[in-house]
Formats: sequence, C-alpha cells, structure tokens
Amino acid sequence: MQGFYPNDRAAYGLYEAIAEAGAIALFHTGQTGVGAGMPGGNGMRLKYSNPMYVDDVAVDFPDMPIILAHPSFPWQEEALAVATPKPNVHIDLSGWSPKYFPPILVRYANTLLREKILFGSDWPMIAPERWLADFEKIDIKEANRPLILKENAIRLLRL
Repeated sequence: MQGFYPNDRAAYGLYEAIAEAGAIALFHTGQTGVGAGMPGGNGMRLKYSNPMYVDDVAVDFPDMPIILAHPSFPWQEEALAVATPKPNVHIDLSGWSPKYFPPILVRYANTLLREKILFGSDWPMIAPERWLADFEKIDIKEANRPLILKENAIRLLRL
C-alpha cells in the first residue's frame, strides 16, 4: 500500500536505517482490498505494489531481510522470481484465503521456497481460524506446514 516505488532512491536512507538496525523491511505487494468500492479506490495505486520493484532493494541491501506481504496478485510469478534467487527475500501469505492461492505459489511453497514462505492471516480482514482451516485443505506437504506456520518466522525473526 506504500504510495511510492520501493526502488525509489528517496527511500534508501530509510532502508539504510532498517538494515543498520537489523530490522526487517516489509513491502505490500499485489492488489489490495483497501479502498475497494470507494471512488478511485481511495487513491490506492496498484502500480507501486509490483514485487519486481523490490528486486532492486534486495540487490542493494542484501543483508536486510525483506518480506513481500501477501500473494502478489496479479504478479505472483514476479514475486516468486524475486524471492527464489535472493536469500534475503521472503513471502508472507496474509491477505488471501489459502483456497485462492494460485497453483504456482503452492508448488514453490512445497519446493524451492519452502523455507521462505511465512504464515499471515491479515486479521481482522481474515480471522486466523478461517485462514488456518482453509490452509489445511490445500496441497501443502505435511513436512512444510510447520515451516510455513512457525519455523520460518522463528528463523527470520531470530527468536
């Protein structure tokens, strides 16, 4: 939902502070429900949420953990393309019911990105109980469920 391109050099001072503090940068990616049905979508501009713009940030700040928030509809493949080769880029699953996850996201969650996918419900928009019930019904390998639901976040947050 940020109103700027993530790779805008004007934001690099902020990223330097985040990296220096050892904190995590989280970027909204893909379509948002915020502003839905409001005139002009309440000013939300989808163009800023293409995950490909985060690729530059991941290259320029390779030690700063980055989370691409939400399945990145309509740019899911771009999000996967950014997260796969960049060790510092993770994807959270908040904001969408798992029953709507595209097959390619599920495939990557089961394989290449199994240790870089993170649980998130986007409460109060989606109750965690509903999200978890829908997650149980999708084709995620049993060995990967604890990674996605807890262990990947523990590692990322250094808990």
